Amino acid sequence: MRVIKQHTALPYGLIALLFALWCNMSEAAGLDRLKQYFQNTQSMQADIHQTVFNKQGHKTQEVNGRMQLQKPNRFRWEYVKPYAQSIVGDGEKVWMLDADLNQVTVRSMGKVAGSSPAAMLSGGKEMEKIFTLQEGDNKNGLEWAIAIPKEAETGFDRVALGFRGDVLSEMELHDSFGNLTVIQFSNVQRNPKISADSFKFKPPANADVLVSD
Repeated sequence: MRVIKQHTALPYGLIALLFALWCNMSEAAGLDRLKQYFQNTQSMQADIHQTVFNKQGHKTQEVNGRMQLQKPNRFRWEYVKPYAQSIVGDGEKVWMLDADLNQVTVRSMGKVAGSSPAAMLSGGKEMEKIFTLQEGDNKNGLEWAIAIPKEAETGFDRVALGFRGDVLSEMELHDSFGNLTVIQFSNVQRNPKISADSFKFKPPANADVLVSD
């Protein structure tokens, strides 16, 4: 007697349902990662590599540096090559030092909350009041979320944040002129202990200090 083994196939409707659920889980990953970042990350430090491309896709700037942040609204963003520039948020004000010009620009934190990647990453739940959050496509091995400013004065149209697992790996800022700024994070440390002195700023002697409203 010949025994014939039969494979029991899942009903087509069940297969379609399972596939739809899997797609929804995949598509939700980037936005979930972003929400988890804001909920679970209180501090962060990393090396940064920043590249700017113009509307035609040509590279116009490339810099390296280091960043630190401590929620809420404290950060230090240091560019070291090929020029030195520091951006420091002390919780109330944001200080930007151009070392070559020995010039400091200072603005209130509320004025830059939606216009600076450093301020965005160090913000809290209130960031959902400033940005509309959407799912992004998975690409380059990263899960992406999109943040669209609710106010036109931010200077850019949208920000894409790419996560590898629960680690922020990349940001893409698209401005209203068609330029693209790509910020890549490496050697990322989540929730490290950072000295409060890291987020204090004192203008250098003889520096020109410009107060911007």
